[in-house]
Amino acid sequence: MKLSYIEHIGIAVKDLPSSVEMYEKIFGLKCYKTEEIASQKVIMAFFRIGTTRIELLASTDPDSSLAKFIEKKGEGVHHIAFAVNELEKQLDDARAQGIRLVNEKPEKGAEGMDIAFIHPRSASGVLIELCEDKSINC
Repeated sequence: MKLSYIEHIGIAVKDLPSSVEMYEKIFGLKCYKTEEIASQKVIMAFFRIGTTRIELLASTDPDSSLAKFIEKKGEGVHHIAFAVNELEKQLDDARAQGIRLVNEKPEKGAEGMDIAFIHPRSASGVLIELCEDKSINC
C-alpha cells in the first residue's frame, strides 16, 4: 500500500458547535466548512493546518456507528486518514494481504473524495481511512 500523506485526523465530538468554538478560540483555527454526509449519519466541521485537515465529527443519529463509538469510548480521535492514489487498487492489494476492510468498494465521502476504511483489527486498533481526491494527483 502506498500512502501519500496524512489527509486528515477525524475527532469524534458530542456537540459540534461548542467543539468548533473551542478549536477556533483555543487553537486560533478557522472552521472553513461544515458538511453533512447523510449516508454515514454524521455532520463534520473542517479545519486546515498546512496540508492536513482536522475533521470534527458529530452524529446525526443516536443509532449511528459514530454515536456508538462515542458512547463506548468517549470523545476523541476517531480515525486517521491517508491520501492515496488508485484507491480501488489499494483496496485490492489490502485484501490480497489479508487486511480486513470496512468498505469493500470506495464510497463518496466529504469534500467529494472517494473513501474506504480499514478495520481497526487490521491496524493495531486504529480505524484507518483511505482517501482519493480525483481532482488532484497526490
